[in-house]
Parts: sequence; structure tokens; C-alpha cells
Amino acid sequence: MTTETILPEDMAAGIRERIDSLSDTLLSVSHEIHAHPELAFEEHRAAALLSDTLDAQGLTADRGVFTLDTAFEARLPTRGDGPTVAILAEYDALPGIGHACGHNLIATAALGATLGLQAVADALPGTVRLIGTPAEEKGGGKELMARAGAFDGVDAAMMIHPAGVNLTTMPCICVAEVEVIYHGRSAHASAMPHKGVNALDGLLLAYQAISNLRQHIRDEERIHGIISEGGQAPNIVPDRAVGSFYVRATTEKTLEALKPRVQACFEAGAKGSGAEVEINWAGVDYLDLNTNWPLADCFQTFGESIGREFLSPNQLGGAGSTDMGNVSYRVPSIHPMLACSPPNVVIHNPEFARWAGSEMGDQAALDGARAMALTTAEFLLNPALQKDVRHAFEVSKGLA
Repeated sequence: MTTETILPEDMAAGIRERIDSLSDTLLSVSHEIHAHPELAFEEHRAAALLSDTLDAQGLTADRGVFTLDTAFEARLPTRGDGPTVAILAEYDALPGIGHACGHNLIATAALGATLGLQAVADALPGTVRLIGTPAEEKGGGKELMARAGAFDGVDAAMMIHPAGVNLTTMPCICVAEVEVIYHGRSAHASAMPHKGVNALDGLLLAYQAISNLRQHIRDEERIHGIISEGGQAPNIVPDRAVGSFYVRATTEKTLEALKPRVQACFEAGAKGSGAEVEINWAGVDYLDLNTNWPLADCFQTFGESIGREFLSPNQLGGAGSTDMGNVSYRVPSIHPMLACSPPNVVIHNPEFARWAGSEMGDQAALDGARAMALTTAEFLLNPALQKDVRHAFEVSKGLA
């Protein structure tokens, strides 16, 4: 990193020792969340477990904050005025494959980092906020919370994400979610097919149009979807068909240019089949990740100090999406990735879920806690780093 670290070794040791002393508690939380996966906006058990653990450690967790029932927040008492750092937890799972994105590790690392900083809170200026953010996999919980003021006054935000390798940031692109519902008219498919209007035909025409469109979009853009409803029986002309699609692009601007082209495919399906179509774009688009590199470099320094070796993000290939991108355009943010599995294990796959509950996953959660806690303490104590972080953010926003 360009700014020299100033975190005293005795403070760093105190943070590490505190996390070590709580390792059994932290890993119990991780395993419990992993064993009981909950979908977006339904993470009642996980949110309660994390909040109860904070309460047991002397930190009051405010529950149901920023308009979301399964969000929470706890503030770490520190010694006075200074910047504010938000450490973010995620804990929702995927349908059918549980914690195949490893959010149990994200939540545990955030919890551990906050409790680790508790050991040196009296020596830290500023404020540390642990914010539990639901619905990352679907629904854009962080964006909804941001609209309710969750990140007002925050000077830096961070979280870690599990992966198959260690990266200083997550390769990330924008995504928009859309549900389409085709309405037709049912009829006997053999005796009176001419009386029917086939809603499934409308959806299939749109699906084929999107497949054709894929030939004429940028290499980094993606359109993918599923048919979630396609009819009730082969001898009934389907009067309803439903599909869910994700549309991805590198920037908010290119995403906004791609969405009308996809919309035209849905409309073409309706015209070609005679069905009517509802096109319901989600109220939240996920943005690309605006990584704050001075803060990311600081995290890498501390990550390396505990034995992690980092690859360049360009070595990974491919990109996902996260609502942390929406946070990163509001406040300086980082979203590093820590290996919890071998590199060949694919994320969003049942095998990755198994690794998220493994000893290697446990190590990633504890290392994430250590690296985030050390980075947070350094940021709060280091005015030069604060200046670099603020300047880099202003440059990224075109303000400097």
C-alpha cells in the first residue's frame, strides 16, 4: 500500500487474541447459519442468532432496522470523534443449494471483526458499525437499506466474500432482474386448440429471441433466465407462463442500454403468440463494484500478514454481481475475497456449500475477521490513509 501502516503491534495483537479467544463461539455461529439456510428477507433465525451473540458480548443489537425485518445494527463504543467504518454481514442463502455462496462465512467474519475491535475500542477514535444486510442473493437489501439512510455518514464500508482464491476485490458487473408473465387463454389442446392462446408459446418465442440477441451483445454482457411456470397439463393450452431473467452489463450506463433490447424480446413473444405480457423489472438494479484501492491495499497488507497470498482479480476470469456495488458508489468500499475452497470448486454449486461448512471455510471466516478488524483499526487511527481513501473515492466519482 502507498500509505505506511501505523497500527501499533500491541493493538494488533489484542485484536487477534480477542478473535482467537472467541473462535469457538464464532464458528458455532457459522455452522448454525450454514445448517439452517434461509432465503432473502426470511433470515429470521440467522439475524436473531447474530444479534443474540452481540448482546451476549455486551453490544446491543438494534433489530429490524432500516425498513427490513431481518436487518440489524450494533455500534461499538469508542473513545471519541473520528471517522465511521461500517462492517457488513450477509446471511441469506440460495434456493435448493443452501449456503453455496458462503454467506455464513461473511456473517461470521463481520461478527468476529467487530468483537475483535471490542478489545481495543477505548483506543480507537470514531465509530464502528456492524450492519446486518439481508437479501443479497435476491432483492437488493443493501440498496433498500441505503435508501432508508443506512450508510449516511459512513466514511468506509467493508465485507469479505468466500471464494476459491484470495482476491483484493470481487470481479463484478451490474445486474437487473426481470419477471415476465404471459397471459393466454386455456382450451383443450386436441379438441379445440383454435380456441386457445398459448402463453407458453409467448415465453418460448421471447426466450429464443433472447438467445438470438446474445450473438449481438458485448462479450462481458450476460442474459440468462428460467421458465418457472409453463402450464398445468399437456392437454390444456397454457393460459399462463412465467419466466425470470437476469440482465448483466459492466456499468450502469451499458445496463440501461441493454434492458430495452431485452424488453423488446419479451414484447415480440407477446405479438408472435397473441398472448398478453406483464414485464416486471425489479425495483433495484445491482451496480458494479467501485473498489477503493487505498483501502483494498490496506486490507491486502493485513491479509498477507496473517498468511494469505492474493492473486490479481484479472486472473480469476468471469464476474458476478452484488448489492455491495450499490454501497460502493455511496461510500468508499471494499469487497475482498478469501479462499474457503480449492480453486476448481464452482461458487453457487452444492460442492461450494460443503466447503463453506468445512475447516477451510472456518479458517476463511476467522482470517476475514482478523483482516477486517486490523484494516478498520488502521483506518480509524491513520489520517493519511483516510485522506487517500477519500481522495480515491472522489476521483472515482469524477469529483477530483
